[in-house]
Amino acid sequence: MKYGLQLYSIRDMAEENFEKTLKTVAEMGYEMVESAGFFGLPAEEVKAMLDHYGLTLCSTHTGYREVFSKFEETFEYHKKVGCPNMILPGVMFSTKEEIDYTVACINRYQPILEAEGMSLHFHNHYKEFLPNKDGLITQDEFAKRTRVLFEIDTFWAFNAGKDPLALMDQYKDRIKFIHLKDGFAGDPAKGGSGAVGKSLGLGEAPVAAVRQKAIEMGITMVVESEDLDPTGEEEVKRCIDYLRSLEA
Repeated sequence: MKYGLQLYSIRDMAEENFEKTLKTVAEMGYEMVESAGFFGLPAEEVKAMLDHYGLTLCSTHTGYREVFSKFEETFEYHKKVGCPNMILPGVMFSTKEEIDYTVACINRYQPILEAEGMSLHFHNHYKEFLPNKDGLITQDEFAKRTRVLFEIDTFWAFNAGKDPLALMDQYKDRIKFIHLKDGFAGDPAKGGSGAVGKSLGLGEAPVAAVRQKAIEMGITMVVESEDLDPTGEEEVKRCIDYLRSLEA
């Protein structure tokens, strides 16, 4: 199986030495990466590193300000680095006004990306499945009012009390990627306090079942592990070792 890695998982190394990070994750057996910033590196330099280590930049996590306020610059960078999938890892949604703004921006820029063979995606945390200050469920609003694709973060959905497998079925025509992640859920009624991330196989999320369903549906799996326990390198190594154990 081919697995991607969200580089936020190994941010302690990536912030210091991006090329060493790519070399390290390629040697572990990850074949794709999803960026969480490029640390000021030119797109051509990043592309050369990826090619050198045989990695595909399957997607990027790009802040909404970079997409909505610096679209041309962000768009050109993605073209130069050769990445067709731009993912919003967080947006404004705490009120109806903020949802309206985000919806308008998505609907403005998504057609431009599509015309160039690119895609815009939205990545959830847990609050998007809960009512905002005006009683709106952000995930439902985006599903109804836009054509944005969804990168389902299966742990955060689980933390919100959702069945990630059911969500994969619900949005099957709008999912190219999922985050394969593990941990122990907090209490969404208390703002998600207490949620604890863990390496794959060490939490309570249905990782093995999600993995199997992703295989059946042909969805790309991007591993994310957030806690740098005790380092990002050791944490993401545990994750891919667990995935290989499932294959065995």
